[in-house]
Amino acid sequence: MSQVLHTPPPTQVPDDDLSALAARHGLSVSGARPTLPQYVRQLWARRHFITAFATAKLTAQYSEAKLGQIWQVMTPLLNAAVYYFIFGVLLGTKKGVPDYIPFLVTGVFVWTFTQSSIQVGTRAISGNLGLVRALHFPRAALPISFCIQQLQQLLFSMAALVVILLSLGVPISFSWLLVIPALVLQFVFNAGMSLIMARMGAKTPDIAQLMPFVLRTWMYVSGVMWSIHSLTKKDHLPHIVTVLLETNPAAVYIDLMRFALIKSFHAKQLPPHVWPTAIGWALVVGIGGFIYFWKAEEKYGRG
Repeated sequence: MSQVLHTPPPTQVPDDDLSALAARHGLSVSGARPTLPQYVRQLWARRHFITAFATAKLTAQYSEAKLGQIWQVMTPLLNAAVYYFIFGVLLGTKKGVPDYIPFLVTGVFVWTFTQSSIQVGTRAISGNLGLVRALHFPRAALPISFCIQQLQQLLFSMAALVVILLSLGVPISFSWLLVIPALVLQFVFNAGMSLIMARMGAKTPDIAQLMPFVLRTWMYVSGVMWSIHSLTKKDHLPHIVTVLLETNPAAVYIDLMRFALIKSFHAKQLPPHVWPTAIGWALVVGIGGFIYFWKAEEKYGRG
C-alpha cells in the first residue's frame, strides 16, 4: 500500500508584514514617486543639468548643417516669408493691419515657441527611453529642458526680430520691457503643455503623429497671419466664438508680444483683461501640467 506524501503549502507572509519588515530595515520601493515638495527640490538640485542639457541639444540641432546655428533664425524667417506671400499677398490678410511684416514675424516667432515646445515635449519621454531607464532623476527635467531649449532658440530669433523692427522704422520704446513678463508667462504655459504632452506621449506614442495636425489647426485660429481684432470687431460672429478666439492662450501671448514691440498695435486691439488671462493660463496649465506629470513619475520608462 503506497503512502501519499503531503507537502505542506508554503507559508505566505501578509503584505502588511512585508511592508513593515522593509520599513524596519530602511528599504523602499524602487522608483517610487516622491512627494511633490521633494520632487521640486530634486528638480532644483539638478537645475545645472537641465540648462546644460538644453544648451547641448540646441548646439547639436544644426551641427550637421553647413550654415550651422544660422538656421535657428532662418527657419522661422523662411516660414514668415511663406506666410506673407500666401496670406498677406494672395489672401489679402495684410489689408487694414499696419506694420504687417513686424505683425506677421512677431506672430510666427512667438507661435513657433509654443509649437516647438509641445512637439518636443510629446517625445520627451518616449524618445529618450534609454536615458530614462539608465539613470535615476526626476523625469520632468526632460520636458522642461526641451522648453528651455526652445526658449533659447526664440531668443536668437528675437535678436533678428529687433533688427527687422528697426529696419522697418519701428522705434524703440519702454513698452519693449513688457517682452520679459510676456515671455516668462508664455514659458510657464509652454512648460505645462510640454509636461502634459510628455505624459500622454509616454503612454501613447502615436500622439506624436497626430500633434502636427492639431498644432496646424491651432495656429490658424491663433491670429498668427491675420488680425483677430479686425475679425471680431465686425460683430458677425457668435459671442462664444469671439470669446474663444480672444482667450485662446496662443493668441493671448502673441498679442502681448505685438503690443510690447509694435507701436501701431494699440491697447484697444488687445482682448479685455489680457494680462489676467495670460497669468491665468500660465498658472493653470503650468502648475496643473506639472502635477499631472508628477503623478505618473514611477511609470515612465517601464514597459
